[in-house]
Amino acid sequence: MSNDKDEERRLFEEAMADVRRLRQRDSVTSDWPRPKPVPQQRRADDAAVVRELLVHDIDPITTETGEELLFARPGVQRRVLRKLRRGQYAVQEELDLHGMTVPVARDAVQEFIAECRATNRRCVRIIHGKGNRSSNRGPVLKGKLDRWLRQWDDIIAFSSARPMDGGTGAVYVLLRA
Repeated sequence: MSNDKDEERRLFEEAMADVRRLRQRDSVTSDWPRPKPVPQQRRADDAAVVRELLVHDIDPITTETGEELLFARPGVQRRVLRKLRRGQYAVQEELDLHGMTVPVARDAVQEFIAECRATNRRCVRIIHGKGNRSSNRGPVLKGKLDRWLRQWDDIIAFSSARPMDGGTGAVYVLLRA
């Protein structure tokens, strides 16, 4: 066994005969060009957007920046909708979605609406923001909120708020009595 180790050592020293130890100030250079940096976070963000688009339908008409949201169930009088748009109903409760992700915001809205129904709140305001920090995707939560509110029977109407109450970054929501 000692002969094997001696032989291995001799072969190693023979293979390393032309090698010299680098000093700290020596630098290693390569003729190969450095690879371009890979924007991994951007790719992950883009992939998340694609997944989100595939999971939830987004109506492009309702996600235009600055566009007013407006909805009323069949049978709601125009007078009621007009008063809602003008902010003439007293806002009894408020929910602010700023900084929330879509799943967190959806849960928050569901809880908020359930709590408002349980406490007989009739008019509430939900602040979704204008999407100023959503890069070129526009206001993501605005479109989501529009879809969610239309799906709940407890919501009879909603409208973008007056400028002094958040404008197109917030909605007044009228709940079933």
